[in-house]
Amino acid sequence: MMRGAFLMLTASAMASLADAPPNAITTAEAIRAEAVMPNAAEGGHPLPLATAWCTGSHRWSEGWRPIHQLDLIEGGHFLLPWFAHPSRSRELDEEEETAFRDYYEAAIKRAAKLRLPLTFVSTQWESLLSRPPWCDLPPEQNPNVVDTDGKITRKVSPFGPVAPWKEAGGTWTDSARMLLLQKWYPDPPLIIFLSNNEHGKLRWHKAESSARYMEMFGAGRSADFKRKVIGDGWVERYRALQNGMREGLVSPNWRKAARFMGYGGGGPEFFGRWGGWVHYSLHTSTRLTPYPAMWDGNSPSYYTHDWCPTTDHTTWSPQIEFMNTVFMQQLARKLNPDWWYEFSTWDGHEWPWRKKTPSKVMVYEQADQVWNPERYQGFIQFGMWLMRPRAVREYRGWTTPWDKAEPYFMAISTAVDRVHRNATLRRWWRHGSLVPNRTRKHPYQNGIPTEFRDVDRWFLLDCDVNPQEFPWDLHWKVPVFALARTIGEKPNRQWLVYAHAPLGERRGVRVTIPQHTNITIDVPPIGAFYEVDETTDTVRRIPQDERNK
Repeated sequence: MMRGAFLMLTASAMASLADAPPNAITTAEAIRAEAVMPNAAEGGHPLPLATAWCTGSHRWSEGWRPIHQLDLIEGGHFLLPWFAHPSRSRELDEEEETAFRDYYEAAIKRAAKLRLPLTFVSTQWESLLSRPPWCDLPPEQNPNVVDTDGKITRKVSPFGPVAPWKEAGGTWTDSARMLLLQKWYPDPPLIIFLSNNEHGKLRWHKAESSARYMEMFGAGRSADFKRKVIGDGWVERYRALQNGMREGLVSPNWRKAARFMGYGGGGPEFFGRWGGWVHYSLHTSTRLTPYPAMWDGNSPSYYTHDWCPTTDHTTWSPQIEFMNTVFMQQLARKLNPDWWYEFSTWDGHEWPWRKKTPSKVMVYEQADQVWNPERYQGFIQFGMWLMRPRAVREYRGWTTPWDKAEPYFMAISTAVDRVHRNATLRRWWRHGSLVPNRTRKHPYQNGIPTEFRDVDRWFLLDCDVNPQEFPWDLHWKVPVFALARTIGEKPNRQWLVYAHAPLGERRGVRVTIPQHTNITIDVPPIGAFYEVDETTDTVRRIPQDERNK
């Protein structure tokens, strides 16, 4: 397990590092140490890493390829390397082997020299079950939903046979390509297998459409009961799928280092936004979500989606929605202490060939707003300092050219690098506790279960430039987003205040630190950090480029 797993370099690994530039060695050692550090380490919370979904596997997106990621690491950036999950074919012809080696070999061998952790980004593994041969099996053997009329629907069922899940899992790792990767890199310290986790599933409010559910439990059960039995069914089946993947690996080191994560995969960040949120949740009176029992980690979407009105500057925003997930992550780690929490981020923009809803960036531009990497970085940093993720994973479509997205990915990388390089921020990341603002309530209050009504869900500090009428409407503008972390006890407390102003710089903003005082600060779109000391009664702005002393 990751707990206590600070891995020491072996003599052979040290020898393999001899050819790497010194900056690469130092950065790689830090990446490895943070990646394997337990969540509750004696030295404090693990520092973040930057990573992404786009793997460079399309000719248009080759700049995202792992070999380029290694260049960035050797240049001093703190990245968690990511690769496309290799094809499942059991054999390779000459042309396939050439293409495979071109993408993987040099990069995986360089990663091995530096003993870096790895991520393999994939589609949804269980989607295989809704394809032949599994979807063609008779109803009693079929892992998909069988409705009350006997019709098989290509959505996986939490009540179907378990064996096909394990069988399908094994096909993802028992392959000629995966065997070569294990040969090229025998001893990675951590391997994250990341599922897109969006395949169709039986939802709890449709439970009575399932013949198996009706045979097992009958009609008229409570919503709580349905959510529980469906959640329990997913735990058993997803762990069977992952066990199949683990057993498909030949290398004992790879089996030991493997962790299985899903996109989303946690309590809903939209908790309480409207009454219908419960249809997308598996909460019960005793369990918020089954995900920490069925995955090793999750990557929820800190997105300003292009298909809904969410923005980076209104009540309906990732900054405010993710305040819901603070207590959810605390509960997840009680159930699974090794739970890897990261988040995925996206600005809602794709390039012109995407024929879907209008880009969120176009929406901003039509409103005469400035969208640029600085504003994006300010937005990302708020999520980082709210949640302290193990990694920040940027989403871009798989064909997105690197030169189009580079300024935005590097904005994330810079925000991550800043935590590593700035001694003051590093201390706060390791040891600072998030400050709740209990003078207000989170604006999402629809259908909150009794057992969660008193948990802290509001961490936005009061600012004089923000709306002063409560509760806030979903579409009201929020000029300044500010939060705080604290260290120490009264009268020797300190606070780190982070604030960003997405719609343009705000000067002389009065911010209230709960149970302390007001401070007056300037807030730019890129964000600003201030250190507040109770003993000396001082407020110091921390320069963004301040480095270790």
